[in-house]
Amino acid sequence: MEQSTLTRRGLGFRGVNSKLVAPGYLLYAHLTSPGTVFLVSNDGVEVHRWNLPYRPGRHARILPNGNLAYNGVHPEAPALFPMWQKYRGGVMLQVDPAGKVISEYRDPLAHHDQRHLDDGTLLYTTLEPLTSEQACTVQGGIPSSEAPNGIIYADVIKMVDPTRPEAPLWTWRAIDHLDPAIFSLHPQFAREHWPLINSVHLLRDGNILASLRSVSAVVIISRATGDIIWHLDSTVVAQQHCASELEDGSILIFDNGTFRHHESSTYSRVIQVDRATKSIVWEYRDRSFPNAFFSPFMGGAQRLPNGNTLVTEAVFGRMFEVTSTGEMVFEYVNPHLADYAKLEAPELQQIGFDFPSNAVFRAYKVAPEDVPWVSLPN
Repeated sequence: MEQSTLTRRGLGFRGVNSKLVAPGYLLYAHLTSPGTVFLVSNDGVEVHRWNLPYRPGRHARILPNGNLAYNGVHPEAPALFPMWQKYRGGVMLQVDPAGKVISEYRDPLAHHDQRHLDDGTLLYTTLEPLTSEQACTVQGGIPSSEAPNGIIYADVIKMVDPTRPEAPLWTWRAIDHLDPAIFSLHPQFAREHWPLINSVHLLRDGNILASLRSVSAVVIISRATGDIIWHLDSTVVAQQHCASELEDGSILIFDNGTFRHHESSTYSRVIQVDRATKSIVWEYRDRSFPNAFFSPFMGGAQRLPNGNTLVTEAVFGRMFEVTSTGEMVFEYVNPHLADYAKLEAPELQQIGFDFPSNAVFRAYKVAPEDVPWVSLPN
């Protein structure tokens, strides 16, 4: 009998409603691959793949020029603490459809979201070590769980022109602008990294939307002052990911659900939050059994032009599309299983990631007109 639970439950193409699904292609990077990005049609056929020189440092997306923006793991980044090896990135590539590298920017302390903006600039998260005095102000977390030598690393957000890396366009430091009393670490999180920003998004008004996982907060940062001008707290979200702005100004969030307030039963959901009232105006949960949809970490949500939403149930490599009424119209589960044994990442096996995984940090749906170079199989 098949011993892999993921395989038994079903991999690959699971189904599609051709009348309701958004046109386009599913784009995803397999996290335990050497550096493979797949483009899959709505009927589950792989139409293109890239084999890149670095294992994925989270995700990839298609740029307006048709090239692939890819975040790879920096081969020479320092080993800051064990879990750092899981979510670090550091190599921000732009490659053409054939895989030729067009541009490359590196930051060995970059992690999670390394967003390639349409104008060629980069908006991304990176780290800095706090001084001992600064570290003492960080509240919460597991006692005595700092990184080696008692260090706490704090987030920094940067916007850079990759052609002029010596002159960042904008820099924001968490320690300068977050009140540690308000943004305290959850009691079950290590004190090695605060506040663990896992997504950054440039708003239409020029300000920055950010998701802070280990303090369960989504915030808007003023580009002019660095101040927090909007804050959605842990009474609404729980270890969330992938906050983005929709056309009406509301915020779409993948809400993971770990340590959710006043609930002992864990489940994930996707929520749309009105910015003015902070109320949930749309929500997706699994219709038949909410607990069946759950990603304890990672995850993504993308609102599509036809009103559907692409959801990434990241830990299980499951990517699916739902309508505004919650009807599932497409489902695909990454069929590729691999571990980190061949990826020169033994430290990940030592901390528990020693099993075959099909995990995907965040997937995107790509419109056909964005990839005119795609040749469909006969």
